[in-house]
Amino acid sequence: PPKKKDIRDYNDADMARLLEQWEKDDDIEEGDLPEHKRPPAPIDFSKIDPGKPESILKLTKKGKTLMMFVTVSGNPTEKETEEITSLWQGSLFNANYDVQRFIVGSNRAIFMLRDGGYAWEIKDFLINQERCADVTLEGQVYPGKGADGSEKVKNKTKPEKSKKKKEAEKKSNGIKEDNRATNQREEL
Repeated sequence: PPKKKDIRDYNDADMARLLEQWEKDDDIEEGDLPEHKRPPAPIDFSKIDPGKPESILKLTKKGKTLMMFVTVSGNPTEKETEEITSLWQGSLFNANYDVQRFIVGSNRAIFMLRDGGYAWEIKDFLINQERCADVTLEGQVYPGKGADGSEKVKNKTKPEKSKKKKEAEKKSNGIKEDNRATNQREEL
């Protein structure tokens, strides 16, 4: 049994033990738990359309925080991006969507959603805006109304990889590859 100590003689370890004892008996409501400790929402498989993989993502992201990247078309300054995305955020707020906005570049912003189940509806709203170049959601890039002709490729997925592959192919086409050692030295 722990010794009875005067409260004025408690050190940090004693205070930590006391806090643990208090919290042990507390009933924390499910809504107050951090997101990673909450039980996942049950998925209704009758609502899943096998032809649309987005419907699966929509149901699995329901109730979870989700972020989407939005690019503003043209060559806006950071202030213009702030104003344009603020208008979009206001429109979404008026439609009862809880969205927070963070500017991350001169033409990029992050929209953070408390409930990821609404992400695809918000994405549809954003890509129909005149100044929206593209929206990136769950690794998929959706071109917007404001995208120029070179950007309007339907649903690109991580275009950086394809560029690297093309560069590697160009290099490999110029050099004959085999596993034999050669006497000639190649200059880099």
